[in-house]
Amino acid sequence: MAFEIKNPGLATTVQDQGRVGYYNVGIPQSGSMDQYSAELGNALVGNPATDAVLECTYLGPVLVSDADAIVAITGAPVEVKVNGETQPQWTRLQLSAGDELSFGVIQGGTRYYIAVRGGIDVPEVLGSRSTYTLGGIGGLNGRKLEAGDVVPVGAPDGDLPALEVMPEPFRPTFAKEQTVRIVLGLYDHRLTDTGKANLLNGEWKVTPVADRMGLRYSGPGVEWKEREQPFGAGSDPSNIVDAGYAVGSIQIPGGTQPIILHRDAVSGGGYAMVATVISADMDLVARAAPGTVTRFVAVSQEEAIVARKGRAELKTKAWEAVGAKP
Repeated sequence: MAFEIKNPGLATTVQDQGRVGYYNVGIPQSGSMDQYSAELGNALVGNPATDAVLECTYLGPVLVSDADAIVAITGAPVEVKVNGETQPQWTRLQLSAGDELSFGVIQGGTRYYIAVRGGIDVPEVLGSRSTYTLGGIGGLNGRKLEAGDVVPVGAPDGDLPALEVMPEPFRPTFAKEQTVRIVLGLYDHRLTDTGKANLLNGEWKVTPVADRMGLRYSGPGVEWKEREQPFGAGSDPSNIVDAGYAVGSIQIPGGTQPIILHRDAVSGGGYAMVATVISADMDLVARAAPGTVTRFVAVSQEEAIVARKGRAELKTKAWEAVGAKP
């Protein structure tokens, strides 16, 4: 079976858990920005967690199924419509051949996900079906969807889970305020005491300059220690000689607006990384719409590892709650 795209929406792409193992040669992991929401969509339709879904940004697509299909819409709150009639999110839905799936105005967050039983069946590129539009690889011809595209769906494998609805306790929230945990370093020593205090005690807001590469924040700014810039570094106080970036790195060019690097970010460059968002909170960051108030809290690497384990346990409990296996 397949979906025919009548209207692609703003930026709809094929994504899965990401392309791991190529960051050292400049190819980012990509994958669903909000991995947790995408994975729970797969749980509801009886897919493995690794199956590809459609990621919809703000304005979703209008698509028609050419055969009977089972779908679930998870992630940011949005009106879901089948043939113009409103349907619930976080619930398994049955489409008949010829049915039209469309969406209203997003009501919070930035992205929601269409999981379909059998998974989106585009070819794997470097071990993933995820779309990396800047590099033109993965997904459907390495780009976001366009009107007239036909998106193939794979054959189901396994039974449907017992429950059709994801219980409320396992659904993520899309609040207008967030607390994001970070591990300081590698270059936090370049900040003055005031600069570090501003980073950790200040109130930051997500700006409209936010995409799959990263999110820019406005706020009190930070101060950098004065120094003679080393050979090879630029004149900006946040410049360094080139270094590799961890996924989730926080840069503050010019000391004014922090940038959190996300799923499609470059793997290296000449800005100092003052901290890194812990892996357990990367989905949280992805849910932040422009204007979201954010506070950064420093944690240790040991605490970050515990949080990562907790995130994995929550996912497992969510899958078990509906009778599915990750």
